[in-house]
Amino acid sequence: MTKTKASDTQVASTGAQPALNPGDEAPRGTTGTGEDVCPACNGKGRIDGAPCETCGGSGTVTRAIGGA
Repeated sequence: MTKTKASDTQVASTGAQPALNPGDEAPRGTTGTGEDVCPACNGKGRIDGAPCETCGGSGTVTRAIGGA
């Protein structure tokens, strides 16, 4: 069983698309993607005390995996 975040559940129930951060290649949960450490903030979520713009402050970005 996979745990989901409350925000992911709300997105599924409303049919709205989840917000993408500039560093994301696809919405979270998309088949063929996975989380990766943000290259801009190195997973810290902040740069010079402000939220990282690349990952939206989460420290992770969604990337395509596999290369198939």
